[in-house]
This record gives sequence, structure tokens and C-alpha cells, in this order.
Amino acid sequence: MSSPESAAPDRLHATREHDASPYVELDRSAWAALGTATEQPLTAAEVEQVRGLGDWLDVTEVQQVYLPLSRLLSLYVESAGALHRAQEGFLDEPQPPRTPFVIGVAGSVAVGKSTTARVLQQMLAHWPAHPSVALVTTDGFLHPNAELERRGLLERKGFPESYDRKALLRFVIDIKSGKDEVTAPSYSHLVYDVVKDRPVVVQRPDVVVIEGLNVLQPARVREDGRTGLAVSDFFDFSVYVDAATADIRRWYTDRFLRLRETAFRDPTSYFTKYADLTEDEAVCEAHRIWDTINGPNLSRNIAPTRGRATLVLRKAADHSVSWVRLRKL
Repeated sequence: MSSPESAAPDRLHATREHDASPYVELDRSAWAALGTATEQPLTAAEVEQVRGLGDWLDVTEVQQVYLPLSRLLSLYVESAGALHRAQEGFLDEPQPPRTPFVIGVAGSVAVGKSTTARVLQQMLAHWPAHPSVALVTTDGFLHPNAELERRGLLERKGFPESYDRKALLRFVIDIKSGKDEVTAPSYSHLVYDVVKDRPVVVQRPDVVVIEGLNVLQPARVREDGRTGLAVSDFFDFSVYVDAATADIRRWYTDRFLRLRETAFRDPTSYFTKYADLTEDEAVCEAHRIWDTINGPNLSRNIAPTRGRATLVLRKAADHSVSWVRLRKL
């Protein structure tokens, strides 16, 4: 199968029977047709609330892309419940309640994965089988800035080594262990740091969406040669939000320019130093940050995990999803 970067449009259709591939690929029209019989649960105002800065999203995109996806995910959640009941019967004794269904959402900075996660949270909560849906971002598991600076990693923020991976793994294990209450640290993009006094509390929801750059990273090999556990080992489903690298770089630059006119002007913002840059200076700075931090992180760490996802949403240059790749069962 050709890579998403080079695949020609006439090949992006449902996989034919004679194609030897573990995936089904559907173009936009074929995928959208799967949601035509289902009512759109979100209003235009709700769509506006979940859309990220610089991300393109409207009611049509939600109807044609995220409605079929939410229905597919709902089927997976319902199937997990049925399997739990079957296992209980097999063991011939009552079992604890089924643990939350965990969905991982991965992708580059500025690709729109946060918007995807928020839309899925809102839409999944409209399905009656799982009304309680929690959303947790892995930003809160970054080491605090002071610790990153001590380790010489402040300029590598977002790289796998900048996270407290043990804490993130413990969090996901606690979720899948069925604990009544699990907490995660929160993160402020305004101050660009972990906020210790505002934890995110997760209390046995039906579904947990975990969004982050590196959530599909494989397990690391320990010093003794053994392989440990990975966060993704505890995912029931995973989504990778994909796009051409040149498009993501442009979206990042556009977002940087918008922030220069908005959040960067807040005197409490970590990035207030960028507020007085001219447009040309801001573009140069955005390109520098992308080319030295976000771009290398994407190519070395994030993009290689795309093949681990259950489903890939591939975006076109205008931010709309153009095709979907789903792993076969």
C-alpha cells in the first residue's frame, strides 16, 4: 500500500477484495455516506465551541466525518460491554463493572487533534449507551518547565523525553483497573506550564478520550533488555490525525500569527515577548520553532506511530478530512 504522503486520489477508495492490505480505505464521499441515516447531535454553536484556533470545522464536516466515526466508536464500546458480560459468564462468577473504554487521539502540533478529541467527546456523550465521556490531554504530564530546564529539555518540549511517562502510564493503568477516581495534572497554554492546583478528576466514565502528541509511542526497551509497557497498550481504539507536513507547517504558522494578535498580548502569557513582533518577524519565528522543534518531533517521533493507529483521518490542505483508513477486524 502506498504511503499517505504519496497516494494518488484514485487509489483512496474502499479496499477491493483482491487488495492485500490489513486496512480499509474510504474516500470522503464513501465515509460520509455511512452517517446519512444518523441524526447530527451537535448544533452550529456547539461546533464553534469545540473548534480549535485556526482549525477548520463546520457542521458539514461534523456530519460527514465525525458522525460516522462516533457511530463506529459507539459500536466498539457496545461490543466491549458484550464481551465483558460474556467473560463474566465464562468465569462463572460476578466480575467488577467493565472498565472505561479508552480512545487515544494522536497527531502533530497544529494538525487539529485537540479539536478532533473535543468533537468526539461531545458526540460520543450523545449516544445513550455511554453518556459519560471524559477527555484528558497528555500536556499535563509534561515535566514542569523548571524540571525541563534542569534537564536541558526546555527546547525539546513535546518530545517523548519531556513527559513524565511513568506518571502517564500509571494514570492509564488506574483507569483500566477500574478505580473509582483517578486524577491527572492539568496544563495552561497561557503560562506554558503544568498547573498543579487544578487537577483533572476522572470518576469512572463510560469512555475516556486521551489526546496527545506521543500517545501511540511503543514501549521502551529497558536497560536490562526487557520491554516495558506503553500507554497505547491500554487503548481500546486509537485515532491518528494526519496531513502533509507542508500543510501542518503552514497551519502552525497561521496559528502563531493569530495568537500574536490575541493570547500573546495577555501580560500573563509566557509568549508575550512575541506580541510586538512585526508580521514578517513573527513568520520567521514560527518557521524557526517549527523547523527546530515541532517538525523534527513530527518526523522522528510522531509520524512513525501512524501505523499503530486503529483509524487514520487524513486531512487535505484546507483542513477538511479527505479520506479515512480503518484497520480491518
